[in-house]
Amino acid sequence: MIYVLTPEQMRAVDAAAAEHVGTNKLMRNAGRRIAKRLRTMAKPGSRIVAFAGPGNNGGDGLAVARHLHNHGVSVALALTIDPQSYKGDALINWNIVQAMQLPWQKAEPDAIAQTKASLIVDAIFGTGLNSAPRDPFPQIVQAIERNAAPVLAIDLPSGLDCDTGKPPGACVRA
Repeated sequence: MIYVLTPEQMRAVDAAAAEHVGTNKLMRNAGRRIAKRLRTMAKPGSRIVAFAGPGNNGGDGLAVARHLHNHGVSVALALTIDPQSYKGDALINWNIVQAMQLPWQKAEPDAIAQTKASLIVDAIFGTGLNSAPRDPFPQIVQAIERNAAPVLAIDLPSGLDCDTGKPPGACVRA
């Protein structure tokens, strides 16, 4: 049986799971499971670029990157924020990524267009987005599309409003 939840119901499930298990463990487990799925999608020699934004969705992207690296997958991070602004569990994952010395760059549209990616992870925005994302997000979306690599979104494509199912502005195609 497949259960379909409203965004409000999913938030309640997330809150209950976070209270029961802890948000750090949830993020770590999500990162490990998403990395496992990406390894089945990746061909030998693939290069995966994970776009990490603010908040827990960005923290999930950081967790995915470190798990991919631990399995010998070529992975790089493209950060849409200054990494010094990470907080909470995302900061924990950022500190681990730094200790592992994973390659990262600022997600600038010109640099993204030049990036050779076999697969892209979209961990920019999560379920909390409810208004059109500001610049430079639309340019980042255009650069991801020009890259033409398949995109796997964490939670939902960045830029999509999960309450309406419609993008209030630019949106990643995943």
